[in-house]
Amino acid sequence: MGMVMVKCPRTGHAIPTGIKTDRESFSRSAVFFSRTRCVICHTDHAWFAREAWVDEPGIRVRHRSAPTQI
Repeated sequence: MGMVMVKCPRTGHAIPTGIKTDRESFSRSAVFFSRTRCVICHTDHAWFAREAWVDEPGIRVRHRSAPTQI
């Protein structure tokens, strides 16, 4: 399980929405609109599900590196 996160439009920092789920379940959820109180700038931010992501601390996305040339 992880926390659904969105980006604060004022600061650019990731903020928690208070919604706990896993990536697979979140990707299958219906498109929705919500509001979250920002813990950084203390403002309510409106967001769509497509703008959010699930931060699961035990799962990190690995980035492919460019092939090494000899």
